[in-house]
Amino acid sequence: MSGLPIPRVPWQVTGNHWISLPCVHPADGAVHALGVLHRGARSAIEIAGGETFVDGTAPALLRPIVMIGGLRRELAAGTMAWERALGWLPTFTCPIGDVLLRGTVFAPYGRDADMAGVVYALAVENRGAEALEITLGLEGTLGHRQLRVRTPRAFDDAHRIDHGVDDVVVLQGSAQPGLVSLAIGADGPADITIGNEPRPTYSIRRTLRVEVGGRAQLAFYVAASPERDGAEATVAVLRRRGWRDLLAMTRDALQALEQSTGNAGIDHLVNRNLLFAYFYAVGRALDDAHYYLVRTRVPWHSHGVTVRDWDALAWTIPAIQLADPPLARELLIRACELHGYAPGQGVHYFDGTLFQPGFSLEGAASYALGVERYIRETGDDQIIEEPVVADTLYLSSDDLAARKDKERPLYATEVTPAGVVPAHPYTLHGNAVAAFALDVFRRTLDEEAAREVQDPQAVRAAIRRHFGSDAKKPLASAIDLAGQSSGDDDPSGSAGWLPLYDAIDRNDTAFRRTIRELPVGDHLAQRCSRLLGPEPAAVLQWLRRAPLDGGLAAEVIDEEGRGIANGGDASLSGLVAWSAWYAIHALGVKP
Repeated sequence: MSGLPIPRVPWQVTGNHWISLPCVHPADGAVHALGVLHRGARSAIEIAGGETFVDGTAPALLRPIVMIGGLRRELAAGTMAWERALGWLPTFTCPIGDVLLRGTVFAPYGRDADMAGVVYALAVENRGAEALEITLGLEGTLGHRQLRVRTPRAFDDAHRIDHGVDDVVVLQGSAQPGLVSLAIGADGPADITIGNEPRPTYSIRRTLRVEVGGRAQLAFYVAASPERDGAEATVAVLRRRGWRDLLAMTRDALQALEQSTGNAGIDHLVNRNLLFAYFYAVGRALDDAHYYLVRTRVPWHSHGVTVRDWDALAWTIPAIQLADPPLARELLIRACELHGYAPGQGVHYFDGTLFQPGFSLEGAASYALGVERYIRETGDDQIIEEPVVADTLYLSSDDLAARKDKERPLYATEVTPAGVVPAHPYTLHGNAVAAFALDVFRRTLDEEAAREVQDPQAVRAAIRRHFGSDAKKPLASAIDLAGQSSGDDDPSGSAGWLPLYDAIDRNDTAFRRTIRELPVGDHLAQRCSRLLGPEPAAVLQWLRRAPLDGGLAAEVIDEEGRGIANGGDASLSGLVAWSAWYAIHALGVKP
């Protein structure tokens, strides 16, 4: 097993492009952590009640509280039933004696709603025989703040909670200038208490009188900003727009992203992972408001908020363009701006700075692949007129040409798409992707440059000649052009994807034999590749039933599809959503 283990708590996960809420506890609705991206720090910043927040053993950052007739009632002592509105908005129902409590946690999204904020809406219904005085509120502890690229590093200044203006509490660090401040306020006058323990605490409460058979609703707003004034100002905007309108706008925007396959179970799989990729593989930095591509924003994945070209362009963006082509276009251009100066050269920080060098053939070719897929699915061929896109395609072409063997039309790589050194430098998957990219270069580069591009058909012929010379054996996964070969399928670049790059026909006997003889493997990406193989319907049904990581992609899985390590993989969720959609809509697979 590689990567970080799956958390033992089956967290409810939600958020928007500004704020991630990866740790909403299913037992009591408490929010244990909140995360943002910070361009200046090149990292995610997470704010929590304690450093063990992923395990659920630390104090909560935000916990809903209920008092009936002056007596506190613990939500964890009851039965909290959860559902997900539109697959993304966690909503619970919890009976407490004669009172029925409902709650919804959401980060507003959509036109006029997209901001660095969170709404915690609560509603009570009095089913008893007498009127009740009910107090609803939020309380929490500010006990941990950390930076995280891949591993967490705690801030070393003291935590601080202050009483701000207009009944708002402000959570921040004591050092100035800080990187992130949170402000929390109610939708009306509230009682606020602040404790100045080593780990400061707060509570913010409102008391309501609910008549027999009556209902009451209220909400609490949480806003993030690089400093406290901005956070307080955002709370004021959330109050002004009101939680009902914010929820309605969010629901409308999420509905517009939904995809349909004609099968309810597959729709759930596709849309759950599509929305997760949409919000957790893409984020807006708190300090500059620009979009950035990352592997995932959850804190239990070993790749953190670093990014590879292949993950962003072959896994994330294709899924996003199913639901939101304008954003996909913006992200494609953004990837070229930030990472296209060194296509395929390694892992990057999300702002484009090189994190870990290591040339990947697929990474260099992924820009051409991303552009071609975008044009095919949207019809927008004007994207190649964007100067930064055109420049990136020229650089990608040059980088591929530099890796070509002197005698044969095959290309070498240093690492696989996952950053692993292959058994031999010439890989099957890498050369199939390279041939696809050469097709794109011959159509998109200027006439003189296009004449210098290697004939992609010659590359495909060389693949059949060198990787499948023995007609009775499966295709080799890697060779050295000196007689040595490896048959170990690469999970990140499986032979199962070859038909997608026009390298081989799905019905070719060599391809079908190769897929049948490959081990199933413990990587979810490898399982997804089998959707292009001989038995795609069975793979689709397996995906539909697989537990994964609470229904979200996990990099490493067991035989039943239960996540083992590197759960909450947002880029891989994009691949799951796109490949399931592609199998049904493009290949005609019947689930």
